Amino acid sequence: MALVPCQVLRVAILLSYCSILCNYKAIEMPSHQTYGGSWKFLTFIDLVIQAVFFGICVLTDLSSLLTRGNGNQEQERQLKKLISLRDWMLAVLAFPVGVHTTVLPFILIEMRTSHHAYPRRNSGLAAICTFSVGYILWVCWVHHVTGMWVYPFLEHIGPGARIVFFGFTTILMNFLYLLGEVLNSYIWDTQRSMEEEKEKPKLE
Repeated sequence: MALVPCQVLRVAILLSYCSILCNYKAIEMPSHQTYGGSWKFLTFIDLVIQAVFFGICVLTDLSSLLTRGNGNQEQERQLKKLISLRDWMLAVLAFPVGVHTTVLPFILIEMRTSHHAYPRRNSGLAAICTFSVGYILWVCWVHHVTGMWVYPFLEHIGPGARIVFFGFTTILMNFLYLLGEVLNSYIWDTQRSMEEEKEKPKLE
């Protein structure tokens, strides 16, 4: 029951994210001491998303190892729920939000090593729109409370330009969701084609 390399890799990535989060919180920055703390910044939120996502991946791997071959239907049902949660989180949060930071290589490795079933497109896009709009409203609320924008450049553009910018970022997040869906399909369609080619009998 030895762990395969991809499982070990997920544990290593999870530990690295936990370490980064601890170091991030330990940094004494004035902006971290104001209203909203570190949660104002998308970079910090993304680190939390990635840590939670890879935590779910590790939990899924452990559950898979423990339930393998025992025939317990209840445990298998719980494992399927974990896998569905893992796949949903990759599609809706980990990939679209992670693209804007340096965590993208880890996500691409995860997509390459494990097949992920994307949700129905309409529900996936609705979820990423909800996240995008929720974060925009949070940024606006922080400005309402403190009188300062989380991102200073917003101070130097007019209300109309801000609306355009917020609309563009929401559209961009939808595009990144679709990009992840296409990339996931391409990776596994290519993998499936290669396996089928190997299984074909060789002509003498």
